[in-house]
Amino acid sequence: MGQILGLVQVDQSTVAIKENFGKFSEVLEPGCHFLPWCIGQQIAGYLSLRVRQLDVRCETKTKDNVFVTVVASVQYRALADKASDAFYKLSNTREQIQSYVFDVIRATVPKLGLDDAFEQKNEIAKAVEEELEKAMSTYGYQIVQTLIVDIEPDDRVKRAMNEINAAARMRVAASEKAEAEKILQIKKAEGEAESKYLAGVGIARQRQAIVDGLRDSVLAFSENVPGTTAKDIMDMVLVTQYFDTMREIGASSKSSSVFIPHGPGAVKDVSAQIRDGLLQANLH
Repeated sequence: MGQILGLVQVDQSTVAIKENFGKFSEVLEPGCHFLPWCIGQQIAGYLSLRVRQLDVRCETKTKDNVFVTVVASVQYRALADKASDAFYKLSNTREQIQSYVFDVIRATVPKLGLDDAFEQKNEIAKAVEEELEKAMSTYGYQIVQTLIVDIEPDDRVKRAMNEINAAARMRVAASEKAEAEKILQIKKAEGEAESKYLAGVGIARQRQAIVDGLRDSVLAFSENVPGTTAKDIMDMVLVTQYFDTMREIGASSKSSSVFIPHGPGAVKDVSAQIRDGLLQANLH
């Protein structure tokens, strides 16, 4: 009914291209318009002003001869004040944009190595956007934004890169493990050295205490028993210690059988051997 009466509705975010007997007349804004068809006025078509997106996959190779697939996402829209150019000058907007994207990516990526291509995604996107903006503004389109959303190397290249990364991480882990083991060995050696040092200090203190005790015993015995010599007192002390040792060996339930020569002569020999050992130690 509206077409019979010459009424045309233009939706929001859309403009209509009005022609008069096949010639461009004007751009109709959203709303209701009267076009008497009897005098040759008609709608040639509609043009959306909404932002549209085009994803472009472009295969190329890097400077180090690695083939990659670059995925670019282009967001664009028609300009209301250049709606006639956008409607009449391009027959296929998407193919035109895709051609420019191919041209820029295949001119930019081959100058970069694979690692640089990943690091300079923003620079590649900026180059594509600048070229598209310069070219598409002539046709009444605005490039809102261009993004390089992905760079996909060949599967074999991906596996090789992952293996290189894994090997590098394993080297770092091995180095850290070796360093940790080194630290443990050093700390263990330091602990053993400290333990031996403290054990030596303890033995030295023990021996010093024994010597002090023997000296005090000799002095006390000499004072209480007149006429005894230091040799007599030492012989008696050594014999006493000898019998104490024999008692401790016999009292130990876990001790094995020990065969020791025993008798007055044996005690005398033990005394002489201990005395000689002490004298030799003092000489050294």
